[in-house]
Amino acid sequence: MNENEMRTKAVELSLEQAKSSIEKMEAFLRLVDNKDFELLFTEGYFKAEASRVVLLKADPSMSDDQSQKMLDKSIDAIGYLRQYIQTIMHFGKMAEKAIQDDRDTLEELQREAAH
Repeated sequence: MNENEMRTKAVELSLEQAKSSIEKMEAFLRLVDNKDFELLFTEGYFKAEASRVVLLKADPSMSDDQSQKMLDKSIDAIGYLRQYIQTIMHFGKMAEKAIQDDRDTLEELQREAAH
């Protein structure tokens, strides 16, 4: 396999990965448009549940170490899920740009191979 073929394979792999990232982002965007997702996650989990758990941190009945650790884990879980979603969106947006760059590179490599 020559250098041009290796570069072509690498760009094709990059395109496949970018398409996968975009598929995940689009799947998430479809979920966000769903009223049930809005009710259960956006409003229910990320807002109401997050607020409830944070307020419980200051509740005297939840001041023992075990309760505080449980509340910390709940807060962390909310943050991790939010971070996961933000990562999906970030990689999806990066992939949209990368696809055009990779297509341009493939065209260039094909022109070079033709000569």
